[in-house]
Amino acid sequence: MARLPVIAGFGGINAAGRSSGHHAYRRMIIDSLPQEQATQTLASLAALTGQLQRREDRWLNGLGESVNFDTYLTEIAPSLRQGSLIRQVEQNLFDPAHLLFHRRASLAAVNGGTLEFELRKKHLPDPLPEGWSVSDSPSNKEGCLKVSAAKNFDVLLRCYRQAAVNSAGQLPTGFDPATLYPSRNHPRGLQLTVFAASDAINSLGIDWETIKQRVAPDQISVYVGSGLSQLDYNGNGGMLQARLLGRKVSSKQLPLGYAEMPADFINAYLLGNLGTTGTNVAACATFLYNLRQGIRDIQSGSHRVVIVGTSEAPLVPEIFDGFATMGALADDASLRKLESLDAHQAPDFRRACRPFGFNTGFTLAESAQCIILFDDELALDLGANIYGAVNEVFINADGFKKSIASPGLGNYISLAKAVAATRNVIGDEALKRRSFIQAHGTGTLQNRQTESHIINRIAETFSIDAWPVAAIKSYVGHSLASSSGDQLAASLGVWAHGFIPGILTVDAIADDVHQENLEFLLQHKEVGKQGMDAVILNSKGFGGNNASASVLAPHIVEQMLRKRHGTASLKKYKKRNEAVQENSAGYDAAAIEGINSTIYKFDHNVLGSESIELSTDKISIAGITPEISLVLANSYADMCD
Repeated sequence: MARLPVIAGFGGINAAGRSSGHHAYRRMIIDSLPQEQATQTLASLAALTGQLQRREDRWLNGLGESVNFDTYLTEIAPSLRQGSLIRQVEQNLFDPAHLLFHRRASLAAVNGGTLEFELRKKHLPDPLPEGWSVSDSPSNKEGCLKVSAAKNFDVLLRCYRQAAVNSAGQLPTGFDPATLYPSRNHPRGLQLTVFAASDAINSLGIDWETIKQRVAPDQISVYVGSGLSQLDYNGNGGMLQARLLGRKVSSKQLPLGYAEMPADFINAYLLGNLGTTGTNVAACATFLYNLRQGIRDIQSGSHRVVIVGTSEAPLVPEIFDGFATMGALADDASLRKLESLDAHQAPDFRRACRPFGFNTGFTLAESAQCIILFDDELALDLGANIYGAVNEVFINADGFKKSIASPGLGNYISLAKAVAATRNVIGDEALKRRSFIQAHGTGTLQNRQTESHIINRIAETFSIDAWPVAAIKSYVGHSLASSSGDQLAASLGVWAHGFIPGILTVDAIADDVHQENLEFLLQHKEVGKQGMDAVILNSKGFGGNNASASVLAPHIVEQMLRKRHGTASLKKYKKRNEAVQENSAGYDAAAIEGINSTIYKFDHNVLGSESIELSTDKISIAGITPEISLVLANSYADMCD
């Protein structure tokens, strides 16, 4: 029997806030929450953004002044709301009204004469352009020379432009992951990785050293990466820009730019992991591709603990340019047209992403999300929290395509398989009445037509009537590789608080959307904490990378564990879990009070060759009790002598 991949911890950061404790999810449905929970989530945002922290018996604001918690939180609540979710791009990343570019130009003297100018000696091109002669500067400025150019020559003129797109799913206003640990000019995607992985590890309520002493090093795997790699100036973006901007390429830009570097950082600076590592790169479906890799490890029994995640920080002008040139983004002009505004009026940036409604493009976003999977036996033994379990993930390509960006048949297959796999576990009736779908829901014209047709056809095929459809990109935007991580984190919140987030940015479903068997949720839908037995996550990646996942509710997981391990084992598990829940709640409470628990262990417990002992049947690592076995099964025994 395959082992069950149980979700024992999760964490991350996106435009809605911190994922652990369900705070990002709660920000989406904040007006449906009881007052106490809404207050906690606003306090979480305030702590995250440096506006509120508790020190000893006092609450302090961002200036370090003592404040009354309730009064101050009420005062800043509007700005906390406005400074989260999709909104107008803020200037802490770049100034969208002042974007640098270079315009090519050819310079020549008037009337065919000689063009003369001064230039610092260190700025002289090498070799000198044809027709240039150099002499001492008549102004006698130190380090300057006089240049006489007898021929026309080309230059790049520094210019600035206004961004065409001014909306994004930016992290909450004031949150700066670089300040939480010694970031040493790390690309933003790696800064987000450190925060998200720390959040997930701390959410476990189980010390990582305890796990390392229970699980052999080669039975832990980490699959975390990005779809676009690190493209800001501290990563690949800077490596490609530096010479053109007259700067130097740094020694860090290329190595820190790799797409799998998020996994490398987690291994080297958070966990000291010696097990399997890597990432898939599959455009917008990357998280689910990594999730499939992780659950295969658990199901096969080769690994007992897996960290799955993605980190994407694409809010740089060049990526906006790329997607806008494709016509994929909701730019300001098209939003104005959609809202019947004139050229001088600002569109409603908060509603830039409108999945399945009358829309104009997707909204770019940044996010990092991580989950931690245990096999079912380990989860019971350690008393781990059970947030759900991953049943299956299916991946299919689109086949022959007229255009690499056009949709194909792959998503029909992946989604149908995910639905069939869900039915296998919860049964036909529960599938029809107690499941919902997290649509890819990008907010583009093409997506609303094609994905709605796919979902509707699958619902019809499986006799599902009024299948609830959510689309959380309407809150947090499209974080590309991390988008399904956003979906999963929000879905776990449904089982904690009982509401499926509605698509609040849409007033009406567009006329060309297929909805005969679907219920597109334009308001939050209250279903109860155990009202849904499963969720289907759907992802349609650029180039034909389609993935669909079946995720099971925690109450279904407990039923499965009881059947496999018995009532007595579940009773013992519940007892062990009490302390774990208390630890998880303690981490959440500390985070709300502004206590920084980010994990970063640079140059910590570095192991050399003296730390490893080798024999023909095992490997021992100093300080780690479980050994790595070299007694391996021969998968090809029937083919060998």
